[in-house]
Amino acid sequence: MPLYLVFEISMLLTSICAVLLAGWLLWQGQRQPGMPALAGFAAMMALWCAGHIAILHQWPQLGIALVLANPLMPMCFLHFALQFVAAGRPLSSRLKVLQRQIPLLYGFTCLLIALSWLFNGGKIIVTTGFSAFFAFQGLGWLNLVYTVLLGIAAHGVLLYGWRHHSGNRRRSIGAMFIAGGWGLLLATSFIFPSLGLTWYPYPMLLLPSYLLLLVYGVVRYQVLAINAFANKALLWFCMLLVVLALMALVSAMLGQFGMQALSAVPALQLWLYSALLLLLSAACYQPVAALARRLIYPGVTLNEALLERWRLQLQQTESWSELAALGSKLLSQQLRMRVAVHLPQTQAVAAQLQIHCQRGAEGWHYELKGWDDVTPGYRLQGEVFAALLLSSCRILEQSLKLAEAERKRLDQQHLVELGALSAAMAHELRNPLNIIAMAAASTADDTRQHIQQQLKRADRLIADLLSYSGQLQLQLTTVPLNALLQSLIQQHNWQGVSCQLDVDEQLLITADVYRLQQVIVNLLDNALAFCRNQSGAIIKLQAQQQDTQLLLYVHNNGPAIASEQHSSLFQPFVSKRAGGSGLGLAIVRRIMQAHGGEVNHRTDLGWPVSFELRFNLNTEDTADE
Repeated sequence: MPLYLVFEISMLLTSICAVLLAGWLLWQGQRQPGMPALAGFAAMMALWCAGHIAILHQWPQLGIALVLANPLMPMCFLHFALQFVAAGRPLSSRLKVLQRQIPLLYGFTCLLIALSWLFNGGKIIVTTGFSAFFAFQGLGWLNLVYTVLLGIAAHGVLLYGWRHHSGNRRRSIGAMFIAGGWGLLLATSFIFPSLGLTWYPYPMLLLPSYLLLLVYGVVRYQVLAINAFANKALLWFCMLLVVLALMALVSAMLGQFGMQALSAVPALQLWLYSALLLLLSAACYQPVAALARRLIYPGVTLNEALLERWRLQLQQTESWSELAALGSKLLSQQLRMRVAVHLPQTQAVAAQLQIHCQRGAEGWHYELKGWDDVTPGYRLQGEVFAALLLSSCRILEQSLKLAEAERKRLDQQHLVELGALSAAMAHELRNPLNIIAMAAASTADDTRQHIQQQLKRADRLIADLLSYSGQLQLQLTTVPLNALLQSLIQQHNWQGVSCQLDVDEQLLITADVYRLQQVIVNLLDNALAFCRNQSGAIIKLQAQQQDTQLLLYVHNNGPAIASEQHSSLFQPFVSKRAGGSGLGLAIVRRIMQAHGGEVNHRTDLGWPVSFELRFNLNTEDTADE
């Protein structure tokens, strides 16, 4: 194969790709900064390559004019670089001056190109592999130097942007640097004949890759739609190269098989026919693919508009039940058959066709049940819809988690505000209660006694509010647990209930004595309230040491607590006792948490009701014992 023909094919491919990319950038990149200027760069590269093709086909004047227009290519790239770097970040004062001079630079560039044309800045020479190739002369050298200076200025702007940007824009600039270095290496061979070097410009054969790398590196992170376009373009480009290679092989072998007529066909014509056939195949690909889908999957009406509508509707749901109902409705309407969608926390619905979406250890997955006997077209629609449903499940799961976190935050904030308000109100209530107590001193004995009982009850409620809403500041001391419990038992009015104590006299506990007494008194009062009206009532205090923990139990043989109440036992303002504030057990839990311990309700210790207090013991206390 003649080397000049290989060069012509490379220039032709570069020119075609450049024109396509310029049109694409003007169409899709209008909202992106600098894309029109980048489209101008691609268009000028197409004209520059077309100039070399014109020279090969004996159109020297047109070819020289197009190649000497070379400065417009780096000029457009400089314009693009300034706009690209300025997006999202202000330019330095020098670059702002350069940006204001862009119209003047365009004018000077066009003037220099016109002078190069007027004073014959280029000529045609014979060099290795070519009967006609471009070479600079006279004012053309100024044209070349100016082109190089513009390129240096553009890359200087990119260097500034790389230092001051981050993220995708910085990555794009890095890709431009890599592509720029590759382009410089390829373009170096262009001036070999002008320097008197008779080397064949092999690097220029790879120019199509330079354009693809440069433009793809720029728009890869900025115009997402270009990624799919570049993927298809690269696929068809590779297919074209394969076809060209196959045609060259077939052309060389036709003569050996006696096909002299075919072997006499010029290679260029075979390649053109092959390229035309490939382009026709690309144009027919979509309709043929659509026809194949209809033959294989009859009845399928899936399209991008329908999928987008499904996706938007599914993502607007706010609960699992709503998502399941909407999913069932959409797919049933599409297939004109009843389809049931089963999601977490939704009730099962009987239907022949079912889609089950579940979250497993490895993430979300779906399962189609009852779809084995449907047509392939229906099965395909079910698979596609299930994939969309999975995506909506992931989004809904994240949305519900965020909503739950926000609800907890608001609840916590509300509790803090309520605690502050409760503390303030409790303090304010003590003043009118004191006035009532003093006023009751002059009343009859029965009335005074009744008022004092109610005042004690109110005072107890206020104390509970202050204990729950205020800040706990512990004064820790080490005391014998048995002696502490004995003193509490002796002070209590048991009203006929038997109180038993099973605690080792040597057992010590480190705690705030006042707060610990408050915990035990609250538990004893609760137990006494439910036991005192039954015969044989027993309340038992029991303690033991287990490893590095001290366990204190408060048992009673009163009525067992209903199972539906277990989850709310320690919540504030929840009380099943007449006259209770609903804060007793909540205060117990708060005090235990302040001690670094915990309180639990137990039903597996042989008593109808047991409360377990767990205190952590440090190693020093254990060693002393």
